[in-house]
Amino acid sequence: MMSCFYFHLVDANYPPITPTNNETDRLALLKFKSVISSDPLGALNSWNDSTHFCEWHGVSCGSTTGHDTRARVTTLDLRHQKLSGPIAPHIGNLTFLTELLLNNNSLTEKIPPEIGHLRRLQRLYLSNNSLTGEIPSNISSCSALTIFHVGNNEFVGELPRWSNRKLRGYWVYKNYLTGTIPPSFGNFSSLETFAIGGNRLSGEIPESLGRLKNLHTLYLDLNNFTGEVPASIYNLSLLTYLSFGTNNLRGTLPWNLGTLLPNLQNFATYSNQFTGSIPISLSNASNLVTLQLGYNNFSGSVPNMARSRGLDWFLIDHNFLGGGGADDLSFISSLTNATSLENLAIGHNNFGDVFPLQFGNLSSRLRLLRIGGNKISGSIPSGIQNLINMQLFDASRNSLSGSIPTSIGKLQSLESLDLGHNKISGSVPSSIGNLTRLVLLSLESNNLDGEIPASVGNCQDLIFLDLSNNDLSGFIPQHVMELTSLSRLLNLSQNQLAGALPAEVSNLKNLGSLDLSHNMLSGSIPGNLGSCLGLEMVNLRGNLLQGPIPSGLGVLRGIQQFDVSSNNLSGEIPDIFQDMKFLQILNLSYNNLEGEVPQGGMLKNGSIVLVSGNSNLCGGVPELKLPPCNYYFKHLKKKKALSSKWKIVASTISIMLLFTLTSSCLLVIWIRKRRKRGSVSSDDSMLQLSYLRLYKATNGFSTANLIGKGSFGSVYRGVLDQNGSTIAVKVFNLDRRGATKSFVAECEALKNIRHRNLVRILTVCSGVDRQGNDFKALVYEFLANGSLEEWLHPVERADEPPKSLSFRQRMNVAINVASALDYLHHQCEMPIVHCDLKPSNILLDEDKVGHVGDFGLARFLRSSIDNLSSASQTSSTICIKGTIGYAPPGKYSTLDGTNYYKLFQLYDGIQRRTYGAPRIVN
Repeated sequence: MMSCFYFHLVDANYPPITPTNNETDRLALLKFKSVISSDPLGALNSWNDSTHFCEWHGVSCGSTTGHDTRARVTTLDLRHQKLSGPIAPHIGNLTFLTELLLNNNSLTEKIPPEIGHLRRLQRLYLSNNSLTGEIPSNISSCSALTIFHVGNNEFVGELPRWSNRKLRGYWVYKNYLTGTIPPSFGNFSSLETFAIGGNRLSGEIPESLGRLKNLHTLYLDLNNFTGEVPASIYNLSLLTYLSFGTNNLRGTLPWNLGTLLPNLQNFATYSNQFTGSIPISLSNASNLVTLQLGYNNFSGSVPNMARSRGLDWFLIDHNFLGGGGADDLSFISSLTNATSLENLAIGHNNFGDVFPLQFGNLSSRLRLLRIGGNKISGSIPSGIQNLINMQLFDASRNSLSGSIPTSIGKLQSLESLDLGHNKISGSVPSSIGNLTRLVLLSLESNNLDGEIPASVGNCQDLIFLDLSNNDLSGFIPQHVMELTSLSRLLNLSQNQLAGALPAEVSNLKNLGSLDLSHNMLSGSIPGNLGSCLGLEMVNLRGNLLQGPIPSGLGVLRGIQQFDVSSNNLSGEIPDIFQDMKFLQILNLSYNNLEGEVPQGGMLKNGSIVLVSGNSNLCGGVPELKLPPCNYYFKHLKKKKALSSKWKIVASTISIMLLFTLTSSCLLVIWIRKRRKRGSVSSDDSMLQLSYLRLYKATNGFSTANLIGKGSFGSVYRGVLDQNGSTIAVKVFNLDRRGATKSFVAECEALKNIRHRNLVRILTVCSGVDRQGNDFKALVYEFLANGSLEEWLHPVERADEPPKSLSFRQRMNVAINVASALDYLHHQCEMPIVHCDLKPSNILLDEDKVGHVGDFGLARFLRSSIDNLSSASQTSSTICIKGTIGYAPPGKYSTLDGTNYYKLFQLYDGIQRRTYGAPRIVN
């Protein structure tokens, strides 16, 4: 019979040892080390025979008999070491272990069931790894366990359960656990923390949880719970943290909530279906720090919060609060007592009233102020200048009037300013140029007049500028066209801007959308507009532009919408549009274009071409219903072209003779070098790399070059021998079930897509290795700054400064990811669903631009994204796998935005998640 305090694995290299001999522990530790595949920080370097194992890094020993102070291992602490590989089952031989702390690593595979033999184990920390499979049921045998922390992994199955009444902390958040909460959890009488958010749990919250009288943290966010919250939950008077966010819960909050939970510090019900009013008793919650009630159906007035002096998050946006009356915002004055207030969101409600002067008296620590989407009138008070740390100010979609106060230029921490869709008049103050950290400036749909101040050019970080639908006049400032940071949108449409389109537009190389429509712009379309290679939408309609359409625009291969209608353009339609593979709308209507309409390439689809109002056009596809180009017209055209050619032949023939000799020599040299490199395919210009070359490039796929490890393989850094360029090689573990399928899926996805915010594939390799085993790998461009995961959750090292991303950089990465997803969902010939979007699959280049990678779980949709509401069309095409719809929880977590088509809506979604995410006590 095996002793309950001793467990020994049978292994040919692991001879039986008596349980009283601490050699058992040493060998168990060496077995643990032997399966670790990567130890980049050298945490296990000291694990050798030169020192006693009790002196090894991370190992602590204690006396078991009173005679030997270093007899047996009692603590194994290897947190934050970036270790990769599985947990060896031999861990079960450390039978005197009381603490196993392996959190914040990259451990993989299943938890070995042998952990269940650690009967003395009190604290188990395995969170923030990549562990898979079901949590072993025999962990219930660890009868001394008080802390069970396995959050942020990839576990499946149901919640692990046991009858251990000593358990004080139960963390399994952010996994793929399914099923319901067993009522038996109400028997954990010592439980203080119950954190199961970020899973796929369903059903109703059991009434029995109300028996957990010692509970102070209840985190149920981001699941699929339904029904009403049991009244017994509100009787847990010790609760300090209570969060139900992002479920399908309904019902009302008890009127005496603030009295029932006197210790409440964090309360969140965001993104549910709660109705009724916000309990007035919350005004008694003097300990309240965060209140998150957004995205529900609450109505009525907002209680006075004067006693909540420690409040720093107050988020009640997207409800039906207020009645459009004069006293709707009276509660704002009570928030001036909250000297730590950082985030205030009351947008998208029914608040009326005049813009209160008390906003200027709020905490100077305020970073986010969202009041957009209400019925607030009046002007923006100059006292807003007191909020010197504000980063986001959204007052859009109200009834604000008056002018923009010049004092707004004192908010030099501001990164997003959205005053769009109001009745603001006057000019755009030049003090806007003092906001040098601005990322988003949106003043559209107001009554602004005057010229665009040249000082806007000082905002060198702008990626989104929208001044459309105003009465702005004058020329487009040259400095605006020199904002190389503009990458998402420049919209100056529906104004009275005049003059030529500045040639400096060529500086906007990363711009995605350019809208200058419905102005009075004259002159020609600059040929150097083709330098803006990132353009996906160009709208110049409704101006006074003339001259031909420049053929230099043919390099804009990513263009989707091109609209130059209602101008005075002339000449023929160039052939360049035929090769624009992503073109969805080509609007050339109401100009003076002439000649034959091209009908090759993308222009075979007549539904995307609009040419009405050009009386001299002919030909084209039948859908255009244009008159045929007669023989005379074609003959005249050819004759004219032929005549032009003969005029230049005579002047160039002598030069061509000399050029032919020179170019022939160069061509021979080039061909020889090309053959020597052997790097370009005649079909797709992709690198041709064999297994041997990849083996050499990665130094034999050494662990020193390992930069990442996933479910189906490992990624290595390599240097090509012929040109010294750095690559990233993803080698698939073909012994892993599904790896071959993942390789094929990723190839299928990557051969059909190309976007600046997707990781660029260089080539593939499919063959055999040195042992004759199948070998499959993908070769990508190497992105120097690693994954977003490493920047959001950095591991501190003494030899290098800590990694951190500014708010602006986080915003940029979120937009990069949103752009990539918009492309995959809406702009590919067949829509693609990534299925595994998470920070570790987002890579950053040298400029910290985000690139989405790892398409091993990607799925093609046979039906349009627009038809996803039809279950019959999607049930067989979408496979839900990977890490779905959730990011690591915390104050600065970022999820996908809510709308890819307009950045301020995207920003709205980012802010909702960033400042609406729950805080987790680890």
